[in-house]
Amino acid sequence: MKRFAALIGAIVISVMSTGPALANSLVATSPIAGSTLKVAPSAVTISVEITPMDMGNEITVTDPAGRRVDDGTLTVAGNDIIVGMKPITESGAYTVSYNIISEMDIPLVGSFNFNFSTTTISTPQEVTPTTPTKVQGSDFGTNLFVIGLLVASFIVLIALALYARKIFSER
Repeated sequence: MKRFAALIGAIVISVMSTGPALANSLVATSPIAGSTLKVAPSAVTISVEITPMDMGNEITVTDPAGRRVDDGTLTVAGNDIIVGMKPITESGAYTVSYNIISEMDIPLVGSFNFNFSTTTISTPQEVTPTTPTKVQGSDFGTNLFVIGLLVASFIVLIALALYARKIFSER
Protein backbone atom coordinates (compact mmCIF):
# COMPACT_ATOMS: atom_id res chain seq x y z
CA MET A 1 0.00 0.00 0.00
CA LYS A 2 2.96 2.34 0.66
CA ARG A 3 4.11 1.90 -2.95
CA PHE A 4 0.65 2.76 -4.19
CA ALA A 5 0.51 5.88 -2.01
CA ALA A 6 3.98 6.91 -3.22
CA LEU A 7 2.89 6.43 -6.82
CA ILE A 8 -0.22 8.54 -6.29
CA GLY A 9 1.86 11.21 -4.56
CA ALA A 10 4.36 11.29 -7.43
CA ILE A 11 1.58 11.62 -9.99
CA VAL A 12 -0.10 14.43 -8.05
CA ILE A 13 3.18 16.30 -7.62
CA SER A 14 4.07 15.94 -11.31
CA VAL A 15 0.64 17.16 -12.43
CA MET A 16 0.66 20.10 -10.00
CA SER A 17 4.20 21.16 -10.96
CA THR A 18 3.50 21.41 -14.67
CA GLY A 19 3.04 24.92 -16.02
CA PRO A 20 -0.23 26.14 -17.45
CA ALA A 21 -1.08 24.96 -20.93
CA LEU A 22 -1.04 27.93 -23.27
CA ALA A 23 -2.64 27.87 -26.67
CA ASN A 24 -2.68 30.99 -28.77
CA SER A 25 -5.71 31.56 -30.93
CA LEU A 26 -7.03 34.12 -33.35
CA VAL A 27 -9.40 36.61 -31.69
CA ALA A 28 -10.23 39.05 -34.50
CA THR A 29 -9.08 40.33 -37.87
CA SER A 30 -9.41 43.66 -39.61
CA PRO A 31 -10.62 43.48 -42.32
CA ILE A 32 -12.96 40.76 -41.10
CA ALA A 33 -12.29 37.37 -42.65
CA GLY A 34 -14.64 36.80 -45.59
CA SER A 35 -15.85 40.39 -45.77
CA THR A 36 -16.17 42.49 -48.93
CA LEU A 37 -14.64 45.96 -48.82
CA LYS A 38 -15.48 48.98 -50.96
CA VAL A 39 -12.57 51.03 -49.60
CA ALA A 40 -9.04 49.65 -49.76
CA PRO A 41 -7.54 49.03 -46.30
CA SER A 42 -4.39 50.89 -45.33
CA ALA A 43 -3.37 48.09 -42.93
CA VAL A 44 -4.32 44.57 -41.88
CA THR A 45 -4.63 43.84 -38.16
CA ILE A 46 -4.66 40.42 -36.51
CA SER A 47 -5.62 40.17 -32.83
CA VAL A 48 -4.54 37.10 -30.87
CA GLU A 49 -5.24 35.77 -27.38
CA ILE A 50 -1.63 35.62 -26.12
CA THR A 51 0.71 38.59 -26.57
CA PRO A 52 3.03 37.89 -29.52
CA MET A 53 6.79 38.34 -29.39
CA ASP A 54 8.21 41.50 -30.93
CA MET A 55 10.35 39.62 -33.46
CA GLY A 56 9.85 36.57 -35.67
CA ASN A 57 6.22 37.20 -36.69
CA GLU A 58 5.20 37.24 -40.32
CA ILE A 59 2.09 38.51 -42.11
CA THR A 60 1.82 38.61 -45.88
CA VAL A 61 -1.07 39.89 -48.00
CA THR A 62 -1.36 38.77 -51.62
CA ASP A 63 -3.66 39.98 -54.37
CA PRO A 64 -5.79 37.72 -56.63
CA ALA A 65 -2.78 37.21 -58.94
CA GLY A 66 -0.56 36.13 -56.02
CA ARG A 67 1.52 39.33 -55.86
CA ARG A 68 2.44 40.64 -52.44
CA VAL A 69 0.58 43.89 -51.60
CA ASP A 70 1.63 44.49 -48.00
CA ASP A 71 4.46 46.96 -47.49
CA GLY A 72 6.36 44.71 -45.07
CA THR A 73 6.12 47.01 -42.04
CA LEU A 74 5.06 44.88 -39.09
CA THR A 75 4.06 46.44 -35.76
CA VAL A 76 3.20 44.61 -32.53
CA ALA A 77 0.87 46.62 -30.28
CA GLY A 78 -0.27 44.58 -27.28
CA ASN A 79 -2.12 41.56 -28.63
CA ASP A 80 -2.46 43.11 -32.10
CA ILE A 81 -0.09 42.67 -35.03
CA ILE A 82 -0.46 45.25 -37.79
CA VAL A 83 1.02 45.13 -41.29
CA GLY A 84 0.89 48.16 -43.60
CA MET A 85 -0.62 47.89 -47.08
CA LYS A 86 0.37 49.27 -50.46
CA PRO A 87 -2.51 50.98 -52.31
CA ILE A 88 -4.70 48.32 -53.92
CA THR A 89 -6.95 48.91 -56.91
CA GLU A 90 -7.66 45.44 -58.30
CA SER A 91 -10.97 43.79 -57.40
CA GLY A 92 -10.93 40.22 -56.13
CA ALA A 93 -10.04 37.99 -53.22
CA TYR A 94 -7.00 38.95 -51.16
CA THR A 95 -5.28 36.36 -48.98
CA VAL A 96 -3.70 37.17 -45.62
CA SER A 97 -1.23 34.53 -44.40
CA TYR A 98 0.23 34.72 -40.91
CA ASN A 99 2.80 33.02 -38.70
CA ILE A 100 2.62 34.45 -35.17
CA ILE A 101 5.03 33.49 -32.42
CA SER A 102 4.22 33.86 -28.71
CA GLU A 103 6.39 32.95 -25.76
CA MET A 104 5.98 29.37 -24.53
CA ASP A 105 3.62 28.43 -27.37
CA ILE A 106 3.71 26.80 -30.76
CA PRO A 107 3.50 29.21 -33.71
CA LEU A 108 0.00 30.23 -34.75
CA VAL A 109 -0.11 29.64 -38.51
CA GLY A 110 -3.04 30.21 -40.81
CA SER A 111 -4.66 32.39 -43.43
CA PHE A 112 -7.92 34.12 -44.25
CA ASN A 113 -9.40 35.97 -47.22
CA PHE A 114 -11.18 39.24 -47.73
CA ASN A 115 -12.67 40.65 -50.93
CA PHE A 116 -12.08 44.07 -52.42
CA SER A 117 -14.57 45.41 -54.94
CA THR A 118 -14.17 48.62 -56.92
CA THR A 119 -17.60 48.31 -58.54
CA THR A 120 -20.76 49.50 -56.85
CA ILE A 121 -23.63 47.12 -56.40
CA SER A 122 -27.03 48.58 -57.26
CA THR A 123 -29.13 45.78 -55.79
CA PRO A 124 -28.89 44.73 -52.17
CA GLN A 125 -27.42 41.31 -51.58
CA GLU A 126 -28.05 38.95 -48.72
CA VAL A 127 -25.26 39.14 -46.19
CA THR A 128 -24.36 35.89 -44.52
CA PRO A 129 -22.38 36.09 -41.30
CA THR A 130 -18.97 34.48 -41.43
CA THR A 131 -17.40 32.62 -38.58
CA PRO A 132 -13.68 32.91 -37.91
CA THR A 133 -11.73 30.01 -39.25
CA LYS A 134 -10.37 27.64 -36.64
CA VAL A 135 -6.62 27.28 -36.68
CA GLN A 136 -5.86 23.57 -36.73
CA GLY A 137 -3.71 22.27 -33.88
CA SER A 138 -3.73 25.46 -31.87
CA ASP A 139 -5.22 23.86 -28.74
CA PHE A 140 -3.33 20.55 -28.63
CA GLY A 141 -1.51 21.54 -25.43
CA THR A 142 -4.73 22.56 -23.70
CA ASN A 143 -6.46 19.32 -24.67
CA LEU A 144 -3.51 17.29 -23.44
CA PHE A 145 -3.46 19.19 -20.13
CA VAL A 146 -7.20 18.65 -19.54
CA ILE A 147 -6.96 14.94 -20.36
CA GLY A 148 -4.02 14.66 -17.95
CA LEU A 149 -6.07 16.32 -15.20
CA LEU A 150 -8.97 13.95 -15.81
CA VAL A 151 -6.71 10.89 -15.62
CA ALA A 152 -5.05 12.20 -12.45
CA SER A 153 -8.42 12.90 -10.79
CA PHE A 154 -9.63 9.40 -11.67
CA ILE A 155 -6.50 7.88 -10.11
CA VAL A 156 -6.96 9.97 -6.96
CA LEU A 157 -10.61 8.87 -6.78
CA ILE A 158 -9.59 5.21 -6.93
CA ALA A 159 -6.86 5.75 -4.33
CA LEU A 160 -9.30 7.44 -1.95
CA ALA A 161 -11.85 4.64 -2.43
CA LEU A 162 -9.22 2.00 -1.64
CA TYR A 163 -8.04 3.95 1.40
CA ALA A 164 -11.60 4.34 2.69
CA ARG A 165 -12.21 0.61 2.19
CA LYS A 166 -9.06 -0.18 4.18
CA ILE A 167 -10.00 2.14 7.05
CA PHE A 168 -13.58 0.90 7.36
CA SER A 169 -12.64 -2.79 7.05
CA GLU A 170 -10.18 -2.48 9.99
CA ARG A 171 -12.96 -1.54 12.45
